Amino acid sequence: MTRDRPRARPREGPREGPRDWDATTYDSLTLPHEQWGRGVLDRLRLTGDEVVLDAGCGTGRDAAALRGRWPDVRLVALDGSQQMLDVARTRLGDKRVSYVHADLMEPLPVDEPVDAVMSVAAFHWVPDHERLLAHLAAVMRSGARLVSDCGGRGNVADVTRAIASVTGEAPSDWEFADDVATRSRLEAAGFDVEDVRLRVDPFRCDDPAVLETYLATVVLGSHLDELPVDEHEAFVREVRVALSAPVVDYVRLEIEAVRR
Repeated sequence: MTRDRPRARPREGPREGPRDWDATTYDSLTLPHEQWGRGVLDRLRLTGDEVVLDAGCGTGRDAAALRGRWPDVRLVALDGSQQMLDVARTRLGDKRVSYVHADLMEPLPVDEPVDAVMSVAAFHWVPDHERLLAHLAAVMRSGARLVSDCGGRGNVADVTRAIASVTGEAPSDWEFADDVATRSRLEAAGFDVEDVRLRVDPFRCDDPAVLETYLATVVLGSHLDELPVDEHEAFVREVRVALSAPVVDYVRLEIEAVRR
């Protein structure tokens, strides 16, 4: 049953522009994103002297892991959240790293063509994947490699159902693309596709308090932005209780492609 509460402001479509994040809380959490990031790095196939764009770098965890493997890589850390970039700068420093505050929906202000693009858990926040891929392709050298992981078709379906049961409407913040459409979009944007796949990867958290913090920080932030602060805790708890199990039912869309 929908709770008798002031509703979040209705939106006719995805929010315009990237939202900012509670980067400090995000960075304190143990995230399945770290495993996804390791998988992306495993597939990058670098030699170690490339210029790499981290598209949606967040707090820089994956970029730090990249630098741990290939210390001489020059890194472009790009994110739409200034708070995320601030934490990333603290983690990574300025040596061989440039920081770009930019929206992946717009042409990217990158100074030189890059040799590779990595991205972890970011693309599903971008509502138009045709534009996203075109903007990435525009800053990549011929032969540059794109390796990414994001939410794909069916991602957080139970979480979406739980949100709808609380608010009365399904969220529209995410673009969970399927593998077939993604392959077609990559080819149209000028990529040779090596692999595009969907992979089921549920995240279970049996501690209610930790799960609520996770949901509030990682999943429900855009909904909380539209509610009074004194309603945040109750809203997150209602969504947690409405879940079928203490699980965030992730489905990952994994991409490997080369700029033609």
